[in-house]
Amino acid sequence: MPANSPEPVDVPIRDDSIRLGQFLKLANLVETGAEAKPVIADGAVLVNDEVETRRGRQLVPGDVVTLGGLAARVATGEIEIDVPW
Repeated sequence: MPANSPEPVDVPIRDDSIRLGQFLKLANLVETGAEAKPVIADGAVLVNDEVETRRGRQLVPGDVVTLGGLAARVATGEIEIDVPW
C-alpha cells in the first residue's frame, strides 16, 4: 500500500467473499446500494490500490477498499463493525 494511503479499518464478513457494492454498504462507506452504483461506475473506488468499476467484484479477506480517503479491509471473524466514520 502506498505511504499516502489511509490505514484500513477491518470490516468482518460472514462468508468467504462479498460483492463490492455490498461491502461498501457494510463498511458504511455509502448509505445505500443505489449510492454505491454511481460511485463505483465513476471510478472513485479503489480495490487494493487499483480503480475498480465492477459493482459485482468479489472481495475476499485481505482486500482493501478505499473511497474518499477512507479505507476498509475485508476481514473474517465476528460481525461487529465499529468504523470511525
